[in-house]
Amino acid sequence: MRSAIFKRLFLGFLWLLVIIISLMVTPRIWSALNPDKPPVGYHFLTPTYVAIKLGLEKMIDRRPPVPSDIEGIKNIEYKNINGKSLQLDIYKSKELVKTAPLLVFIHGGGWKSGDRADYLVYLIAFAKKGYVTATVSYRFLNDAPYPACAEDITDAVQWLFKNGGNYGYDPDKIALIGGSAGAHLAMLAGYGWNKKGAVADSSITPEAQHKIKAVVDIYGPTDLTTEFSRTNSTVTNFLARTYDQAPEVFLEASPIHYLNKTNPPTLILHGTSDQIVPLSQSDLLKAKLDSLGVPNVYCKVPLWPHTMDAIERVNRFTEEKMTLFFEKYVK
Repeated sequence: MRSAIFKRLFLGFLWLLVIIISLMVTPRIWSALNPDKPPVGYHFLTPTYVAIKLGLEKMIDRRPPVPSDIEGIKNIEYKNINGKSLQLDIYKSKELVKTAPLLVFIHGGGWKSGDRADYLVYLIAFAKKGYVTATVSYRFLNDAPYPACAEDITDAVQWLFKNGGNYGYDPDKIALIGGSAGAHLAMLAGYGWNKKGAVADSSITPEAQHKIKAVVDIYGPTDLTTEFSRTNSTVTNFLARTYDQAPEVFLEASPIHYLNKTNPPTLILHGTSDQIVPLSQSDLLKAKLDSLGVPNVYCKVPLWPHTMDAIERVNRFTEEKMTLFFEKYVK
């Protein structure tokens, strides 16, 4: 009797093990058989971490060495406010002989953390493709809540419009790229955010003749007036008030609020299993862009959670999609 029970338990365990292994390897097998399709993930964070531990997936190197043929110009101050120096870094090929488009990467971190070197993997990759790339720091919540960081990115863009001649890029061919909170800021600046009464660096004057050429939104929040955002502590901390206290501020801080027919082409990348910024945020953006006739590309990446491009396989896919998008709309 006991041996029969033990045998059943053992067989059940084996079947469970087979099912788990099958579920873990299926995403890689499917992607190998369908290389032209977006890479498939694991839906939940836990199996994603297990896949990394088992060697099925590999994390990107967040601090790759800068190749000898790439020049890095670091710690360029674009703004100083209340004694705080805000800086950016620029990367370009040492063999660059003519002006090139500029790709500006804005890191995420819930508006409260992160580092402008976080996107070094993209900065180097696109500098090697012939672009000039830049990455920008901005004030976090411990410095000041909204609109501080939005002011900073807007001022950084104006600084970049003015300084193309000094760094070898074309100020009429600038794209803004961000992930998560960085995507939110990229969209605000790219779509025309301009808070009335905002305290900006007086040394930076608007360059009305220049416009952002393209925007890339990687799993960023687009509409802070939705139910998801109204009750989200990260959002309410960022805005320093609740929706009931100031609904107009939630609207003002929503990139989708600034969309019109003249907005730049937009690439959207979002994991379908994102629990931090729901996929519906990108759905709303896509629908609004379509209704206005603004060119856009929407890539839903199946069964991946937030920060999906920290995985090498997804990072390659994201880079490929950005490359095609930039060749069409920025070059």
